[in-house]
Amino acid sequence: MSALVELRDVVKHFPVSRSLGEIVRGRHPAVRALDGVSLEIGASDAVAVVGESGCGKTTLGRLMLKLTEPSAGAITFDGTALGGLSGASLRAFRRQAQLVFQNPFDALNPRFTIYRAVAEPLLNAGIPRAEHADRVAQAFRRVHLPDLERYLDRYPHQLSGGQLQRVVLARALVLAPRFLVADEPVSMLDVSVRAGILALLREVRDDMGLTAVYISHDLALVRYLCERTVVMYLGTMVEDGPTAEIVRNPRHPYTRALVAAVPVPDADQARAPLPIAGNVPDAREPPSGCRFRDRCPHAFARCAEEAPALRETADGHRVACHLDN
Repeated sequence: MSALVELRDVVKHFPVSRSLGEIVRGRHPAVRALDGVSLEIGASDAVAVVGESGCGKTTLGRLMLKLTEPSAGAITFDGTALGGLSGASLRAFRRQAQLVFQNPFDALNPRFTIYRAVAEPLLNAGIPRAEHADRVAQAFRRVHLPDLERYLDRYPHQLSGGQLQRVVLARALVLAPRFLVADEPVSMLDVSVRAGILALLREVRDDMGLTAVYISHDLALVRYLCERTVVMYLGTMVEDGPTAEIVRNPRHPYTRALVAAVPVPDADQARAPLPIAGNVPDAREPPSGCRFRDRCPHAFARCAEEAPALRETADGHRVACHLDN
């Protein structure tokens, strides 16, 4: 099956203000959010992108939706290059690709009623107003908020976090998109409502046949939602494969640390110390060679000299580590 979303050698650097010393030395510092990421996502796939804060996962999601532009490389959606979209073609893409924001409390305009917030994408897409009420009602039913009259004239501050996240999802679905990016969709919610939102995301994806990318730092969450997982570290992909295989048999030392950090339900169960230490390096000056080498317990000389390529180690399982080469 051909890819719905394809990235080829995508780079994204964010320039930062230079100090006087850097100007004198002719240096041009930049945050290297992504460096040479290549990825294919097939139609109806559910793919998780995981990693610590600062690994580039949110930037990757925004690039897929053309909410920011790459510094280099190419991104295509259904065979069409996103870089060339503008005007009517860009508006058509926007109808097919939607984002579920991390924080539902900030995702909605506090001055808009709930109905207006969900209907706004229809207005922007040029959908006749006569169709708005039916489409909004359908979107509300999809997210299990069937009593539309109850929400028509209410404002975001009058709803709970769980209700707001369902409204945010309804807004993303009201245009019946093909592609959905959910950025940490439950991280801002109470634990008591997370399970319901996760079940809803899975149900919506299955019912609508959506291609979905879930951005998270929580492997326990993505194991429930996604068949495939991509592990990011400091702007690069370090592992990619079936979620069950990555959780059961992580090959990269960083992925092993992520798996080891997943909480267990038994508070009395002894936990081995995490196999890595330290913090993520400065993204303006990443280490040479393997970017994980400063924290890796298995690093050797080659790791400082050569960046490992992402190579297939098993059917559909790829890892960027010299230990596997």
